[in-house]
Amino acid sequence: MNAHRSVLARTVSTPAVLILVLLAIALIAKLSGSSPFERTVTELFIRIVLVVGLYIFIGNSGVMSFGHVGFMCLGAYGTAWLTIPPAMKKFALTGLPDFILQHQAPIALSLVLSPLLAAVFALLIGRILMRLAGIAASIATFAMLAVINTVYSNWETVTGATSSVVGIPMKTGVWLSFGGALFAVIVAYGYGISRYGLALRSARDEAIAAAASGVDIERQRLIAFVISAFVIGIAGVLYAHFLGVVNPDAFYLSLTFISLAMLVVGGMNSLSGAVIGVVAISAVIEILRTLEKGIPIGEATLAIPNGVQEIAIGIAMIVILIFRPSGLMRNRELRWSRWPFERASENK
Repeated sequence: MNAHRSVLARTVSTPAVLILVLLAIALIAKLSGSSPFERTVTELFIRIVLVVGLYIFIGNSGVMSFGHVGFMCLGAYGTAWLTIPPAMKKFALTGLPDFILQHQAPIALSLVLSPLLAAVFALLIGRILMRLAGIAASIATFAMLAVINTVYSNWETVTGATSSVVGIPMKTGVWLSFGGALFAVIVAYGYGISRYGLALRSARDEAIAAAASGVDIERQRLIAFVISAFVIGIAGVLYAHFLGVVNPDAFYLSLTFISLAMLVVGGMNSLSGAVIGVVAISAVIEILRTLEKGIPIGEATLAIPNGVQEIAIGIAMIVILIFRPSGLMRNRELRWSRWPFERASENK
């Protein structure tokens, strides 16, 4: 019995630690009473959903994807179509079907349907992309992102083309975004310890041996691809309801670079690394934003040139890849080293 409890403790240790860390950040934000800080924390949680979604595929498959931000775009526009008031949709998005134009769905329903749209798209396109491996697969995922961006930037009657789609209810706050991050962590960890996650990681580490053991590598990659698309679709929904406006350019190269940088800095093969990478890079971004705005020191103002953020993040990635290529977490997971009932069992 004690041995079973010990195994259970180790199993739930990582998600428990991560959830407590995120909960502490959420409580600090709410207790601070600062609206700007609450918005910063809300954006942090949305980034965690995005990067954890990336980890589900990249971390378990070992295939670098440059196209997953496209799923965030699908989720964001999906919720825009569903939740914008009908009067505004009939004016700006005339190409939508009548049953969407005439109704306004609650955000709770959109949090299911919009990510489902991203997952279905991933299932369809993934049947082709998951046949590829290595650099060919990475280039194909970038091509997918480019196609999504091009379509959404030119489909004027459905996406508004390059014009921003406005009127999305601004519902995403600290607790809703925390709920999204909580869901992403649980799904990622649950998938990782499942037989599907174990099979995919075996294919990542030893593809030939895994195939010889009966692992269908293409199928396992497709499962991870679809699950990650659903999670990242949630990030798109939360982001759209955070800003109240969406634009295709918001889901392209800049966001792709930042999200991959967070995953690399934290550690691509670690769920804890994905979360810690987001926290670390987000902290750097906020510090640099403050410095770009300028800090008054007496009669002078200390400020840095605009654009230093991207340079600093690029330098951080280079330093991490040189001195700690496995990331800040070295591809390890956060765990409590000792649990009360483990200690008690040892004392007997």
